[in-house]
Amino acid sequence: MRFRFCGDLDCPDWVLAEISTLAKLSSVKMKLLCGQVLRDLLEDGIDYDKVEKLTSDAKFEIGDIKASIAVLSFILTSAAKHDVDSESLSSELQQLGLPKEHTTALCKSYEDKHTALQDKLRETSLRLSRLESVSWRVDYTLSSSELKEVNEPCVQLRLQAQQPESGSSETTVVSMTADKFRVLLTELKQAQAMMNALQ
Repeated sequence: MRFRFCGDLDCPDWVLAEISTLAKLSSVKMKLLCGQVLRDLLEDGIDYDKVEKLTSDAKFEIGDIKASIAVLSFILTSAAKHDVDSESLSSELQQLGLPKEHTTALCKSYEDKHTALQDKLRETSLRLSRLESVSWRVDYTLSSSELKEVNEPCVQLRLQAQQPESGSSETTVVSMTADKFRVLLTELKQAQAMMNALQ
């Protein structure tokens, strides 16, 4: 069977297995656990002590807690990614065996944070290093120890980029001949023209 929150694909087996684990919680605890998972997805951090207290009544072990967090993260991010409305999500989760009270609690949390979650996913998806600064210089080599006359310009680019995961800066220095620089410049202009055409 195909599910919209899974991108119109079959639901992964591990999600089916963990839905029975989620059903052991009360619907109130389910709503609170969804709140913690959503906080984590929106990068406010998850309070593991609170999660452990929430799941203690159901006698969850560490593996069950991790599995519950993982399955809720999958359901919430997949639903947001595929822009599934809360009614459809509720219906699909009930088809997978999650009790109605639990789906209502999950979908209420999802509905409250749906837009913020989509914005966060847009912001973090397909992110490569962010370019912070570019500096350049042209060196003109007159001669070298191996050749009496070189008379060739050399372009040196210094790129400073911020890594998306760590936020740290990384500097890369590239030296190239004038011909290679011309090729690079032409290709960058073509790429910019293509991106401008998409806007």
